[in-house]
Amino acid sequence: MPPCLDTLLITGRETRLGPTFPTVKYEEEHPEERNEAGKLREWVRPQAAEEINKVLIVYAHQSPGSFNSAAKDAAVEVLTAKGCTVEVSDLYAMKFKATATAEDITGKVKNADHFRYGEETKLAWEAGKLTADITEEQRKLTEADLVIFQFPMYWFTVPAIMKGWMDRVLTLGFAFTHEKRYSQGIFKEKKAMLSFTTGSQESMFTANGINGDMNVTLWPLQNGILHYCGFQVLAPQIFWAPSHVPSEARGTMLESWRMRMQGLLGENPLAFTPLDCFDGEKGYQLKPEVHEKNATKEFGLTVGIHLGKALPPNNQMKAGV
Repeated sequence: MPPCLDTLLITGRETRLGPTFPTVKYEEEHPEERNEAGKLREWVRPQAAEEINKVLIVYAHQSPGSFNSAAKDAAVEVLTAKGCTVEVSDLYAMKFKATATAEDITGKVKNADHFRYGEETKLAWEAGKLTADITEEQRKLTEADLVIFQFPMYWFTVPAIMKGWMDRVLTLGFAFTHEKRYSQGIFKEKKAMLSFTTGSQESMFTANGINGDMNVTLWPLQNGILHYCGFQVLAPQIFWAPSHVPSEARGTMLESWRMRMQGLLGENPLAFTPLDCFDGEKGYQLKPEVHEKNATKEFGLTVGIHLGKALPPNNQMKAGV
């Protein structure tokens, strides 16, 4: 039986749904702050903790006195103590360019009259003609086993400077191709996660809350960017409204983050539907046998691939669901 019928892909590997790591609750600042013949196809096992030696933290906050800065510093301290080499890309300090433009390419472009960023940067990457700031971040990413994105949530997503990092660094060819994406993605041997603060309390990001279900909010980032590039996506670290709680509560949040990092490298990733569950000749729709297998199930496969059913609870918040 093809793996897509009775398992979900834990980004980069096939797994039975098993134990989950308990979600640690935290907060944010306001805007300032088988193949089909039935044979098991090859899959990449998530790295064991001892195999993760290099960590890249992509950090986006202007203030060294912010909670995000404290969370970043805690990660550096704990992971370094665990024997990891940690690099930090402090985007504001670097004055990282946030806009994806033709200026990201040195020398002439293929078609200046009708510039297409994806195509042109792929050619530039192949020719070694991307600007130095991009190639340096690509070097860091290539060497990293784990990438942590640390940021305050702005308008239900990452700050513009971090989105610019994603737009400019994750170029076609380097980070993904048509053939190498999702479960077969280029970074399927790497792990990545979001660690962020919110301006609103947790109750506002629920199925009955005014901001809507956080699982839905996270789908474009975790599936559409990280999983798209093949990353094994770890459950997010969410610090709920730290700007609106006493300092003692913020200290508790940071301590919980430190505790989670003690076992972070061995956590199972979130579940996503494997690429081979979709028919590329029919517009990448789910195969009929997948529908049949899930016809009587209460929930959809994932937040995005929900089959018109109720969303699986915490699909983008906890591993194994």
